Amino acid sequence: MATALGANSWEDLRKQARQLENEIDLKLVSFSKLGTGHGGIGYKAESADTVPLLSGEHMFETMALEIEQLLSKLSMLNERLGEVSSSQAAPPSSALQHTLQRHREILQDYTQEFRKTQENYRARREREDLLNTVRKDIDNFKTSSGLNRRMDLYLKENEHIRSSDRLLDEQINIAVETREHLMSQRLTFKRLQTKINDISNRFPVVNSLIQRINFRKRRDSIILGLVISACTVLLLLYAFH
Repeated sequence: MATALGANSWEDLRKQARQLENEIDLKLVSFSKLGTGHGGIGYKAESADTVPLLSGEHMFETMALEIEQLLSKLSMLNERLGEVSSSQAAPPSSALQHTLQRHREILQDYTQEFRKTQENYRARREREDLLNTVRKDIDNFKTSSGLNRRMDLYLKENEHIRSSDRLLDEQINIAVETREHLMSQRLTFKRLQTKINDISNRFPVVNSLIQRINFRKRRDSIILGLVISACTVLLLLYAFH
């Protein structure tokens, strides 16, 4: 009875862990887009009247808090899975240990991706703040002292530098998006491998039955081919004689 209850608790906890992993995966995609500036976070010099109440930075911090809470819940679920596997009467099987390890690896990958996005976002905001400060200094200097032709050339050169920096940021964003797609595919393959292992461990009789059916199909095909070949030889002998 205790073993049955432990199995039910294990399956329930695994179902909750999978739901949390799917939810975190979706939120990490949106979170990464916000961090790279594709989700509406653009740091521009605007007046206080035109800045919306729910700014992009507030959205980023709110989503970061949500993901942290989800990661904490997933970590507690993994701990409970470990407790359930160790509290069963029989020693845990290799498949059960492998499944528990897979959940821990997925949690580690999600946590690393979340921290990396946060670091990229902070670096991007610091760079944009620095550029905005330089831009404001140039504007103040222009209004206070007036610019001559040499200053115009400096501004044009600065604009060229900004254009180059913008192109470089676009290339970096493309590389980040490519990396995100590759990581998403890798996680998808990992989940698929876990499901295949679960099915193969849960239904070994079905696998053996399928192998037998395939063997009989191949045997019937060989027998049918031999019969057809024999009939063909007999027909040829009859035709020539």
